[in-house]
This record gives sequence, C-alpha cells and structure tokens, in this order.
Amino acid sequence: MVFALLAGAAGFGAWKFGVVSWLRSRPPRPSGGELQVHVLDVGPIEGDSILIISPAGKSVLVDAGDVGKGKVVLDALKRYKVEHLDYFIATHPHPDHIGGAAEVLKAMKTGLVIDNGVDLSTPEPATATNQRKSKTAKAPRPVSTKKGKSPTSFFDEYKDAVKQNGAQSERAQVGKKYDLGGGAILSVLAPSEPFFTRDQMKAGGNDTNANSIVLRLDYGDFSMLFMGDAEAQTEQRLLSKNVDLKANVVKIAHHGSKYATSEPFMKRVQPEAAIISDGAWNRYGHPAQAVLDRLKAIDAKVYRTDLQGEITITTKGKLDAAGHSYEVKTAKETTEDIWAGREAQKDDSSRSGFIAYGDFGPPPKAKAEKSAKR
Repeated sequence: MVFALLAGAAGFGAWKFGVVSWLRSRPPRPSGGELQVHVLDVGPIEGDSILIISPAGKSVLVDAGDVGKGKVVLDALKRYKVEHLDYFIATHPHPDHIGGAAEVLKAMKTGLVIDNGVDLSTPEPATATNQRKSKTAKAPRPVSTKKGKSPTSFFDEYKDAVKQNGAQSERAQVGKKYDLGGGAILSVLAPSEPFFTRDQMKAGGNDTNANSIVLRLDYGDFSMLFMGDAEAQTEQRLLSKNVDLKANVVKIAHHGSKYATSEPFMKRVQPEAAIISDGAWNRYGHPAQAVLDRLKAIDAKVYRTDLQGEITITTKGKLDAAGHSYEVKTAKETTEDIWAGREAQKDDSSRSGFIAYGDFGPPPKAKAEKSAKR
C-alpha cells in the first residue's frame, strides 16, 4: 500500500513537472499587436541594416550598414518614431554591417549591444614598457589607408561608441532568447564554438562571415530567420543540430553570395519569402544567379533592396482567412528582372585573400559600355 502511494506520488510529481516544463517551453501567445521588420536600403554599394519593432514597442537594430550610412539608419529610426534602441546586434565585424554603427550609437541611447565577440581592435603601438616585457615579440603595425586610418578603424570607432553610449554589452550565446514583449521572441542560433577558421574556408566563403550571428524571430504563427553573412559552412553546422529552422521568411545570408544559401539548408527552412539586402554597385556578383535559381526551385518569393528599396514585413502573428500570417511591402516597384543575378568582378572568399575593409565607389564600367562611348 505504501509502495503504491509512493509510486502514485512520484508519478504525479513527474506529470506535474512535465506539464510545468511544457508550459514554460511553449512560445507565448501573440498579443494581437503588430510586429514590424524593416529591411533598410543602405545601398547602393552593399550592406545590412534591419529594424525590428515588437508589438510591445521594443526596438532591435540588427547591423547599421556601411561607413557613411549611419545617417540613413538614423533617418529610418526617426521615421518609425524609435527614440531609443532596446538592442543593437552587430552580426560580425565587417564594415558593410557595422560601419555605420558608431554614428548610430552616438546619437541613439541603447540598452544592450550584442556581438559575436570577435575583436578587431587596432593593436597599440610598441612602447618601451611593452618591449621590455618581450624582447623578441614585436607589436603588429596596422596598415594605413589613404585617409591615414587603419583598415579596422571602423571597428575601433564602433567599440568607442559603445563605451560613450553607456550601453551594456554581451557576447551572443547560442540558445539565448530575448523577450521583445507582446509574444515576440528573438533567439540566437549561431555562432557556436569552435569558430570557423580561414583554413576551413577552402571550399569557399569567408571565416569572418561564417561566424556571423544568426537569429530567429518568432511571433505566433510567424517566423523569420536573420542569416547575417553566414556561409554554407554555417548552414551545415545548423543542419547538424536539433534546431527549428523552418520559417516563413528568411533574410538571405551574405547578400545572396554564391557561397551561402545552400540547397539542403533551403529545403529545411522552406521559406515562403526571401529577402536579399544588397547593393546595385556591389562587385561580388550579389545576388548570385545560382542562389536565385535555388530560391526559384523551392517557389520562394524574392525581394531585393537593390531593386525595390526598403522592404517591410508586418504581422499580427495570426493566420488570416487566406492562410497568410504576414504582409510584405516594398518602397518601390521595379521593372528589372528580380530573378536575374549579377556578374562578379571580385571573389568574396578567404581563399582569394578577401578581407572586407570597405569597398567604396561605383563599380568599374563594363568594357562594352566603354567601347560604345568611344
């Protein structure tokens, strides 16, 4: 009898624990308010900057475009009546993603800054003190640019701006969730350790890109992936983990580079819509024709900032009568072919020696165009 009572109590305890655990793991119900995702147009060169406004009014800025694009981002924040940022997320330290961050952070009070922890700070010059500490070691000398700045000065400016802002900062942790209020949850999917190295990029892609922060946004029946500049290697690692990757919308990785958006990954995600943030002047063939062909094969609708400007996704987290949970609007219509890729003039992979320190100015004119003007 005692054994039966104990067994019953244990069974009830396990059931209760299971119910509580299940309730805690359930995503919150959508409040019915509107969630907004604005993929900003920070072209015409290249770049990413995405503004998320939750149903509860919390704001998240993912990247801030290239150097000189801070004003474009700030204008967008003003347009959407964002007076402070709850979160700023720097997906990885390339200037086309955080080049405009210093200008934004100096002007916009921010609660928490999240990055992937990679530090590109310019090394301090050698001094008599640190030379005495190591007679054989020499302090690396930063390479100067035409303007007298080091190639990674954009990162120094970003870090200085974080300090001046007074924002808290932390390194992205896989599995961590941020409650944006109203039922919207932002989760970190990548990068996971060990970080990718240049040696692992021999098949193509760039190690700094491969270590991008990857995010998932959930709000009721709506979900979206933010891929940063993730590469195929990042996608493969995500596929090997027990992670929910299926999503309604995906911000395509690496501006539509041929080194990302692999077929196996897209088959797992099964997106209805794919957003490509790229610049009409980019020299890397973004978006690649192969990527567009893969998206067409899975019947995803494609939107491009280089052709359609700012792209806005809105949702109330519930399916409508037609079975849709979101709406996509573009700043402008385009007469150009959405499904036509661009021809590459440079290769954006580690094996080519690619290091992104900025790529300013219009691309060189095509030979045919030059010949026609003679």
